Amino acid sequence: MAGAGFFSIHAAKLKFGSDGRWYADDEPVTHARLARFFTRHLRRSASEGYEIWVDERYHAGVEIEDTAYVVTAVSGDLSADTGASLTDGCRGFIIRLNDDTTEPLAADTLEVGTANVLYCCVKGGTERARFLRPAYYDLAQFIEETAGGRFQLRCGTATYTIAQL
Repeated sequence: MAGAGFFSIHAAKLKFGSDGRWYADDEPVTHARLARFFTRHLRRSASEGYEIWVDERYHAGVEIEDTAYVVTAVSGDLSADTGASLTDGCRGFIIRLNDDTTEPLAADTLEVGTANVLYCCVKGGTERARFLRPAYYDLAQFIEETAGGRFQLRCGTATYTIAQL
């Protein structure tokens, strides 16, 4: 785990797992502040992929197992009629991401992938985020099955079809 320290981040093989955890040389990064540091300094690299970038001296490539962002919680006035439209998302649902930012759920971007994993677009539509299980359970009570066997999210009086990948 020594390779995950601030001054030697470029010496470790860093990975952000689909479980929303950081790994250094395949060992979980258990120090919460260090994991938060990695998340806050994560950016797309000039070449394909992602990197943790502090400055010219301290940077490292990162393997992203699924998505660079995960939804950690869903909150808000989940049953109110918010008058949301497809262009402004479902304002009744606020999602918290692993970088400690919050934003309205872009409900029109919801997709279900392999193993029933739920995804949405975040960061103004520039990134994709995977819902971690607790966040999925927060939202699941508002997901309904349609007569055609598809699923939709109910937000007040509005409904949003959940695409199947």
